[in-house]
Amino acid sequence: MGRLSVLTGVSPRMLRYYESRGLLSPTRSSSGQRLFDRGTVTTVRHIRWLLSAGLPTRVIRELLDCIEDPYRIESCAVPVLLEHVHAYEQQIAELTTTRQALQGLIEASGTSVASQAISQEVHNPAARRDEP
Repeated sequence: MGRLSVLTGVSPRMLRYYESRGLLSPTRSSSGQRLFDRGTVTTVRHIRWLLSAGLPTRVIRELLDCIEDPYRIESCAVPVLLEHVHAYEQQIAELTTTRQALQGLIEASGTSVASQAISQEVHNPAARRDEP
């Protein structure tokens, strides 16, 4: 586990989590030590890649068989990925509607401070996060 952690840059705790979610399947030595094959380093990199795309581990478990070459998804993954794209599009639409409703409430206050706050947030949303 320690060597795999060094080779992948992933903590042993996270590797154990991947194992518990069925993403890694090491064999065990007679003393109970986890033994990983050479392809596990690539598998861990694929897991990290798919996690960075916002996919949950249950979906990643399904998709690992759809990755043959490093960082290239086979066509068997496309339906699942499209499903997630559509779900994210729906979430974005819902959040956009909520944001517009909140902006409407602020504008309804009729204060110039509120108008400035909306303008600043719309044009520079990162600025608000930097304020104390």
